[in-house]
Amino acid sequence: MRVAEQKLQENIAEYILYMYQVEDVIRAYGLNLEAIMEEYVRPQLPDESFVGKYRDWYKGLINQMKGQRIEKSGHLASTQEVMIELSYLHNTLLTMAKDEKYIKVFEAATPLVQEFRDKSDLKDKNEVELMFHAMYMKLLLKLQKKEISPESEEAFDSMRIVLAYLSRAYHRMKSGDMDFLKN
Repeated sequence: MRVAEQKLQENIAEYILYMYQVEDVIRAYGLNLEAIMEEYVRPQLPDESFVGKYRDWYKGLINQMKGQRIEKSGHLASTQEVMIELSYLHNTLLTMAKDEKYIKVFEAATPLVQEFRDKSDLKDKNEVELMFHAMYMKLLLKLQKKEISPESEEAFDSMRIVLAYLSRAYHRMKSGDMDFLKN
C-alpha cells in the first residue's frame, strides 16, 4: 500500500509492475484476505499499527477484482487507465511532439518489442503494454531464479530504457511541466 502510493508519485512504470505483482499475489492466495494478511502482509510489516490500513487496502483491491471480474486474469481498471494514459503519451511523443530522444530510444527497441509480440500470446496489445508485460516477465524470471540469456537481457534493457523515458515524461506531464510543442 505505502509502496504503491510512493511508486505512483515517483515512478509510474514501477507502479504498474508493482500492481501487476500485487494482483498476482492476491490471485495466488485465492482472493482470501485473511490468508494474504497472515502469510504475506504481516511478516513484512514493521509493526502491527499498519495492519488495519493494509487490511483495508487489500480488501478494497479484492472487491475491485471481483467487481471487475478479473479474479483469474486481467488488470485493475485503475491500472489500465494509467496504461491508456501512457499509451497516449507514447503516441504523442512519437507523432505530435516528435520528441527526438524518445523516437531514438523507441526505434532501438522496436524490433525487440516486435520479436516479443511474435513469441507471445499478446498479439492484441500495443507497444507500451507489450513492454510492460516483457518487464513483468523478467521480474517473474528473476523471482524464480531462472537464467536470462544475454540476448533477452539486451532486449529487456532496451525496453526498460523506453519505459524509463516514458515514465519521466508521464510525471512531467502530470505536474504540468511538459510542453508538447517543445522538446
